[in-house]
Amino acid sequence: MQAQTKHYPKNCLLTVMERYTAVVRNMEQVVMIPSLLRDMQLNGQGQQAQDGAPDLYNYFTMLKAIRVDVDHGLLPREEWWSKAAGGRAHEAEQEAAETEEVGDKRVLGRPDLEAQFHLHSTSLHHVLTHLTLKAEQVTRRYQEIMGLAM
Repeated sequence: MQAQTKHYPKNCLLTVMERYTAVVRNMEQVVMIPSLLRDMQLNGQGQQAQDGAPDLYNYFTMLKAIRVDVDHGLLPREEWWSKAAGGRAHEAEQEAAETEEVGDKRVLGRPDLEAQFHLHSTSLHHVLTHLTLKAEQVTRRYQEIMGLAM
């Protein structure tokens, strides 16, 4: 029995999510020795990572972790807080909520949920597109390091 695949419009959030997942899975299959990515910059030929700048290995692990969230959903809030380093995530979330409250558009004293949805879905689309490009760059740089560049 053949599985049916749905085709969504190009700019559909589901399309962007599926593309991100596919590109990161490809990256995981290509990168057989992730430790080779340590201390290597994303841009530049064989340059060592600068202090404070994320190296290819950091991008690799971040992209994999985000793929798990995209594929399996988010952790419950309590688990996420306990997983985050020392509760800093809780503080950051509270700060973001306070900022969001100030910037909320209000309709008769209620948040404009449609505007919030549009803002967040647009932001998610942008971030996933950016992360997809980063995953492609990590894959390309690994292939260059290994001498497999096409």
